[in-house]
Amino acid sequence: MPSVDTGAPVTPGASQPSSPATAAARSGRHRARANLALFALGLATFALLFSTQALLPALSADFAVTPDAASWTISAATIALAVCVLPLSMLSERFGRQRLMTVSVTVAVGLALALPFAPDLGWLIALRAVQGAAIAGVPASAMAYLSEELPPKALVGAIGLFVAGNSVGGMSGRIVTGWVAEGHGWRGALLAVGVLAAVCVVVFRLLLPRARNFTPAPLEPRALARTVRGHLANPLLVRLYTIGLLLMAVFGAVYTVVGYRLVAEPFGLSQGLVGSIFAIYLVGTVSSAAAGKLVARLGRRGTLYLAIGTTAAGLLLTLSAELAAVLLGLVLVTAGFFAGHATASSAVSRTATTARAQASALYQMAYYVGSSLGGTLGALAFHGGGWAATIALCLVALAAATGVTLYATRRALRLAAA
Repeated sequence: MPSVDTGAPVTPGASQPSSPATAAARSGRHRARANLALFALGLATFALLFSTQALLPALSADFAVTPDAASWTISAATIALAVCVLPLSMLSERFGRQRLMTVSVTVAVGLALALPFAPDLGWLIALRAVQGAAIAGVPASAMAYLSEELPPKALVGAIGLFVAGNSVGGMSGRIVTGWVAEGHGWRGALLAVGVLAAVCVVVFRLLLPRARNFTPAPLEPRALARTVRGHLANPLLVRLYTIGLLLMAVFGAVYTVVGYRLVAEPFGLSQGLVGSIFAIYLVGTVSSAAAGKLVARLGRRGTLYLAIGTTAAGLLLTLSAELAAVLLGLVLVTAGFFAGHATASSAVSRTATTARAQASALYQMAYYVGSSLGGTLGALAFHGGGWAATIALCLVALAAATGVTLYATRRALRLAAA
């Protein structure tokens, strides 16, 4: 039916249809605020998650415990995150991404401000476990929030910025704790990270746009269980989860234990310099971005072989008594791990034909279980046989990852020949 012009005057202040230019500007501001908010959130959560890693030698000295005992301040948090990420993804579907992210990170920051007052190692580990469970609400919600609130063309860049926030947060948290611990001990260092994360959370809340496209869904634990069983029945997904777990076990072992090696002779580095070693994480940002080009040229399995080989070469270099060789080895380990992780995690999304969010959550579970196992077992090996024992453990894990990839290669060749 054609519209009729009544000739009525336009009331000043009445809402008018937005012009295309105005709508585009609002949409651009919405995207920019969402991107920056999630960057701040990623920085806060990953600074908190690994806040004790650079402090492990100081914790061992203060509490008079072995490296494997101190490493539980990392493993407890990552195990709790791995256990809670799937259940919290269900709560995200029911109560909203925005609400769950806010509650999760607020609880995590509150616990961070309590950590410096832990009376003993047992209390510190317990608080870290609860903190890891709280942090699990962020990966359970953040990607879903971005996918719902941003147009598809802006999604890749937004997720990249969130991942960058994770990387910068993980790196900066370790560096800050390392340097602050030199003058104020590990308690002062943890307090500094808590304050840093609190500032990031304030930025996150001020910038995060209100969710406009979220639709609550009922809680359906049985449906989730069926989805999980379906993914675990997919042999290719299971192989990808296994590779992610093994690669993260290697990475977790190396960076949990390396501080102990570098503060001891023949290196004798200070706590601040040991914390600064984590700036090598920036190499991972580059290798993660390069993984897509490598997959296009070498294929997924070829890229995994290259990543595993690079990591193994780096591990062998770290056996040197020369600091320059050790640092170069850490660069190769970091580059190889992040390339392999980016390849395996992206393959999960392509492999899963349904319920991709749950498939990715299962990968995250495997990833953090690997971090927990690597950190604890690597520290045990170091306590029993020194750095060489830790490297031997890592090489066994890489051999297993190679075996899984080789099995997949042969299976693909047989299918192609059939």
